[in-house]
Amino acid sequence: MRVYLGSDHAGFELKQQIIAHLEKSGHEPIDCGAFTYDADDDYPAFCIAAATRTVADPDSLGIVLGGSGNGEQIAANKVPGARCALGWSVETATLAREHNNAQLIGIGGRMHTVAEALAIVDTFLNTPWSKAERHQRRIDILTEYERTHQAPPVPGAQG
Repeated sequence: MRVYLGSDHAGFELKQQIIAHLEKSGHEPIDCGAFTYDADDDYPAFCIAAATRTVADPDSLGIVLGGSGNGEQIAANKVPGARCALGWSVETATLAREHNNAQLIGIGGRMHTVAEALAIVDTFLNTPWSKAERHQRRIDILTEYERTHQAPPVPGAQG
């Protein structure tokens, strides 16, 4: 599987280790930067590049990395059509794929050991989308909001 990766300085070393792991596992990692360590770089460009390429390549998945994974996830989610979840654990990686059909996952390079991060990555890449109707319905609501900027009605809300 093609896997697009983007990281800033805080995720740079972990990204290199994930790339090596992906190659060894038979995947096709594509590095969207940072290409060199720069303590002053900013994550948005790298994460937006990885998300843009992932969305344009429907058979791929993506990984964005930084210190916490939070800003990186936010940046990736600014790309129209992107669904990036914060991968905090194997369980959240599983649910990101099963329930949200997430195409990208954000991982904090300062939050996990290499072994933990690789377990999150492997789980994310190997977990299929459940295709459950209730989950698809929720994704459709978000997609429609992204397209129209019209908020869905709030059930039970008074006028």
